[in-house]
Amino acid sequence: MSAAVPPVLQQALEPTLEAQRSSGPNHAQHSPGVEAQHEQERQAKTPEGVQGPSPEEQRVIAELQRTDREVRAHENAHLAAAGGLARGVSFQYTTGPDGRQYAVGGEVSIDTSPVSGDPEATIQKAQQIRAAASAPANPSGQDRQVAAHAAQLEAAARIELAEQEREEVDEQTRPQDDRFAPVGEDAGAQTERILDLIA
Repeated sequence: MSAAVPPVLQQALEPTLEAQRSSGPNHAQHSPGVEAQHEQERQAKTPEGVQGPSPEEQRVIAELQRTDREVRAHENAHLAAAGGLARGVSFQYTTGPDGRQYAVGGEVSIDTSPVSGDPEATIQKAQQIRAAASAPANPSGQDRQVAAHAAQLEAAARIELAEQEREEVDEQTRPQDDRFAPVGEDAGAQTERILDLIA
């Protein structure tokens, strides 16, 4: 279950990356206008000697912070609902213009296997998987796929449970003599064989 980087964020990061590439050591010649801009930037440094982010960088940072919060809330919703079925959470990060790491995607691994030989436990597990997949406010496409898989798992377990219950009822309602009759013998043949043994 995962979240992805919004396209608007990718577009917003592109000018920052382009600016970093163009300010590298291979660009030693600058026009007078560029030199004036660099001088203004140097003068705009804070008293601590660190330049603050540009308005564009501030917009990108704000978008990254919003995405980070949404991704973490999304994955935490999965974790909370999955309980002991969760195997862990992982995040994908990007570095913002401020040098900090922001989560832009995430995934919670959940055990979706059936409980062998126990359809009732499988039904409960499937219901918990579906609840975990649907827990975020905005489930992703992958979340919906996991929920659909859990519904299939539950349906198969219900069929298995119904078959077990039908076998138990058949066993309890079968006539006493039929329970001990060898396969292929009718009740009369069985009685005759028993009488032969007594005589």
